[in-house]
Amino acid sequence: MKINSIFVALAVVVLLGSCSKDDKQSTQTTPVTIKMTDAPGYYDAIHLNIDEIEIRTSTGIESLDVDGDPFNILAYTMGRDTVIAGDDVPSGMIQEIRLKLEDEGNDIWVDGVRHPLKTPSGQSSGVKIKVQDELIPNVAYTLLLDFDASKSIVKTGNNQYLLKPVIRAIPVATSGAITGTISPAASLAHVFAINGVDTVGTLANSVGKFYFPGISEGTYKIVIQPSVAGYLGKTVEDVQVVKGSIKDLGNISVQ
Repeated sequence: MKINSIFVALAVVVLLGSCSKDDKQSTQTTPVTIKMTDAPGYYDAIHLNIDEIEIRTSTGIESLDVDGDPFNILAYTMGRDTVIAGDDVPSGMIQEIRLKLEDEGNDIWVDGVRHPLKTPSGQSSGVKIKVQDELIPNVAYTLLLDFDASKSIVKTGNNQYLLKPVIRAIPVATSGAITGTISPAASLAHVFAINGVDTVGTLANSVGKFYFPGISEGTYKIVIQPSVAGYLGKTVEDVQVVKGSIKDLGNISVQ
């Protein structure tokens, strides 16, 4: 009888200890900062009016309000970014991130003319962004959202513009970058960074410069495809990317 009582007491202690540990983990938080950057697009401006960013982890959900007026995402290219939100988020494995837009205030300027951006998927559920990472309690975490302007805008036959956001989430502390300049810039080159089956694309800007943020450590092949006739495509092999550094390929001629 006494032995059974001892076993019961030990079981209660273990159970209480386990519950205490789980409760403590579920109440721990991580300070998170969200930034945005952009892969170039051949437009005058793209204004986004973001309402909030919802972060779901294995221990909870937190909605980060995005304050301020609509901003021109094309102002943040080639390594420039802007902080759009920040708050404490339940620690644990990130399961999903959703970016929610306001119903109004999203527009695009093309050749000096403003066009409203329609969002056929609606803003209520938000744009789902893939990311697999862990939020460690009390360790500051920065996530960079890379908006791809060239892939996110769809022009319809009746001269309307649809916004179908293509956004890549980049844990800032675990990545490197690749940059370079295409000559001449008039080639309007598309540039791709390829690592095995993974491909990331961008456009060279008005002066021929391209920039890939958030590139995982490894060996890449850079493929350059001019969109203007008369220029040559080119491939740069064995580009080594190291975490925390920027690999500059310098000037690359496509003449």
